Amino acid sequence: MTEQSKSTFATVNPATGRTVAEFPQIEGKEVDVRVQAAHLAFGEWRARSVEDRAAAVGRAGELLLERKEALAQIVTEEMGKLISEARGEVDLAASILTYYAKHGPEFAAPEPLDVEEGEAYLVSEPLGVLLGVMPWNFPLYQVVRFAGPNLVLGNTVLVKHAGICAQSALALEKIFQDAGLPPGAYTNLFVGHDEVSRIIDSPLVRGASLTGSEGAGAKVAERAGGNLKPSLLELGGSDVFLVLDGENLEHTVQAAAAGRLANTGQSCVAAKRFIVLDAHYDAFLDGLKSAFGRLVPGDPADESTTLGPLSSEGAAETLVEQIEETVRQGAELVMGGKRVDRPGAYVEPTILTGVEPGMRAYAEELFGPAAVVYRVADEDEAVALANDSEYGLGGTVFCADTDRARRVAERIETGMVWINHPTSTQADLPFGGIKRSGYGRELGHLGMREFVNRKLVRVLPPGTELHGIAG
Repeated sequence: MTEQSKSTFATVNPATGRTVAEFPQIEGKEVDVRVQAAHLAFGEWRARSVEDRAAAVGRAGELLLERKEALAQIVTEEMGKLISEARGEVDLAASILTYYAKHGPEFAAPEPLDVEEGEAYLVSEPLGVLLGVMPWNFPLYQVVRFAGPNLVLGNTVLVKHAGICAQSALALEKIFQDAGLPPGAYTNLFVGHDEVSRIIDSPLVRGASLTGSEGAGAKVAERAGGNLKPSLLELGGSDVFLVLDGENLEHTVQAAAAGRLANTGQSCVAAKRFIVLDAHYDAFLDGLKSAFGRLVPGDPADESTTLGPLSSEGAAETLVEQIEETVRQGAELVMGGKRVDRPGAYVEPTILTGVEPGMRAYAEELFGPAAVVYRVADEDEAVALANDSEYGLGGTVFCADTDRARRVAERIETGMVWINHPTSTQADLPFGGIKRSGYGRELGHLGMREFVNRKLVRVLPPGTELHGIAG
């Protein structure tokens, strides 16, 4: 994430390059006041019943839907998301809050353990104030993915949003306030990177979560580790999309295009590397070229637009630079690779082939509408290529024989694999990766297992004989 300046958070419409609004950053004592308020709110918030906390989080989900159109317009203006996709993000965010409102109390309930004598059980206790460092590509969904389960659990949250999404940040803070959370339970912070480190150092802050780049994740993890605090990282991905047969290939191609181009390709779990068995390679590549060629660039707020801008001018420049250097290194540019001839941060839909180890597009994440397509001889070669990556977030396998697809999926080194559907997300399914894609899990029941004290309570009858004590 690149701040617009050291002193402000700024909304710059990536479709026009026009600065829409600016917001001052805070630092030093102003930050300390908000951290202290979050700590004070923790005492009140955790004292409420889990049902009460869940009801407030559920109300926030209702407010998201009530304000859906306004929120979608903000997201589209700030980071260029197609308006239909922005509305879909609101729906997804609301579904997560609704899910934890419904299931959070059962996830937080004491868990009995089977013991021979007396009783034992685990209780789920909140840790305290948590810091969430959030990205720009899903400014609503990724925040509630962190905040929803932790608020139900009884933690309070500080959210450092991406600098380009300040209006989304303020809108979400207002929603949680209006939902009935006490002041300080959910706090937006317009702070810079130096303040993030200082916040993690605070003894009042008990954990940190980051969704974003590898570099930022490494810094947060190092700071949290140095303070002996838990952290969760959801970082980049270079997800594979394996095509194992030619059954219903037209549908497979449609899924591949959707998996690559959703959010203009700016998704950690977007399909980025397409690995196709030799017999079906030519037909798949032709179909993907056709699908990419039908995209129409335009104003993302216009319902007819099918290709929006990237989030910023810098993002567009970086993607084109990656493509051009990969081509200079010997890859074949099948289509695209250039800026779209119009104002704004637009990049042509791009397909690369012949990408080999040592080339930028082989190892780096391409965050935009650019796909790399590989031809392989068999399943073993497909799996070996899929696993030859420092990333391990998600993956996709398309095959009419679902048993065969399962066998291949279980060999892929990622945190998630979807079969016969592009890698996606939903409230009741755990989300997270391995390797340089991060660690920890969000969503589902595991979303309430990261920043929690799973405390053992052991009960024995009075006068129980003493046994050996181990430490």
